[in-house]
Amino acid sequence: MKSGFIRRWIPAALLGLALLGAGGASVAEEAAPRKDIVSRGDALCTRCHDEGELKPILSIGKTAHGVLGNKQASTCSSCHGESPTHITKPEGVSERPEPEINFGPKSSTPIAQRNQVCLNCHQGGARMHWQTGPHAAADMECTSCHKIHQQNDPVRQRETQPEVCFSCHKEQRAQVMRPNHHPIPEGKVICADCHNPHGSAGPKLMKRDSVVQTCYACHMEKRGPFVRSHQPVTEDCTICHTPHGSVNDNLLKQRAPFLCQQCHEPVSHQGLIPTPDGATAAFSTRVVVGRGCLNCHTSIHGTNNPFGDTGAGRALRR
Repeated sequence: MKSGFIRRWIPAALLGLALLGAGGASVAEEAAPRKDIVSRGDALCTRCHDEGELKPILSIGKTAHGVLGNKQASTCSSCHGESPTHITKPEGVSERPEPEINFGPKSSTPIAQRNQVCLNCHQGGARMHWQTGPHAAADMECTSCHKIHQQNDPVRQRETQPEVCFSCHKEQRAQVMRPNHHPIPEGKVICADCHNPHGSAGPKLMKRDSVVQTCYACHMEKRGPFVRSHQPVTEDCTICHTPHGSVNDNLLKQRAPFLCQQCHEPVSHQGLIPTPDGATAAFSTRVVVGRGCLNCHTSIHGTNNPFGDTGAGRALRR
């Protein structure tokens, strides 16, 4: 009888020891400190914020902001603050307090403070004029355009950047859909090719110091130097052209001769505006037919005709 009891007791004891050992292992695992996943010190955050959330955040590990081995990379606290009450919920509080610095449309953090978080690292270079730019004056925050936790930030991708800009600049969206436009819908030109959204020393957020210098970056043949220049060409291309799109050829604001007659009148034949019932003079017919003024004045951006030539200063073909 004793031997039978011993045979029954030994397996039960071994099973109990096994369960005790397993329980001890799980306790040891829980006691071990959590490891960072994508950024230094993120263990406090990733115990709750993981890919199971409605807005996953661990994808930041695929960006320059989340590099575990880079000691200069940003951390959760460097952007959101230490946030002790958010990490450890105070007693007697029904809802966990927000981080010290939070982002998004419903954020309670002042916009200037949110943007300063980004400017702490991204102040120089192309962003040195941010404070004097129209986006800052309109109280826009960086995260209005940028998606920090996404691997592919839409505003930094050539394929998707125009749509981000068009979400506010709806007039420009309509213009690029006109018959004549810069090839923005075709993906050959994007907004950042001409504009610096973070601020600029030039007008209209131009990447260069003036409109003409920005246009010359692509349209080098219009730069010259020419023996005789057309003054609007060296002053501002948008005097004659609308850059985003137009119903007229060559992105002109109006077709010739009406565009030209805004400046070139009322002397000589420039003032012969055609009437509905026909030309007012024989010369007027040549002004309005086909390309209008450009029928004769083909070198409209500038000419190298010598001063002694009969067409000097008139951009005529030789």
